[in-house]
Amino acid sequence: MLEIVKWAASISGMVAAFAVAADLGRRITGWGFVLFLLSSAAWITAGLLDAEPALSTQNAVLFVINAVGVYRYLIRKMPTRDVSATAPAAARHPPAASG
Repeated sequence: MLEIVKWAASISGMVAAFAVAADLGRRITGWGFVLFLLSSAAWITAGLLDAEPALSTQNAVLFVINAVGVYRYLIRKMPTRDVSATAPAAARHPPAASG
């Protein structure tokens, strides 16, 4: 049972790292953080079952950090950007008509 938990933790962590590093959009990155949460939970379990407090403690902290990632990428609403603020000056203020 412990080996299954460790392999699940390891594989889900690798897939999560790929999803976050690939930067394929907010939604995929957010789901990468969800996988990191699952990986951290599995490593916490493995650490507790294997009497390795350092492993459990590290992944408890990572769990909180990954929860922030889930919040930022899947839960929090992004503010709408003012497109005119990023447009070149000429586009914001066209020259006056001559005539």
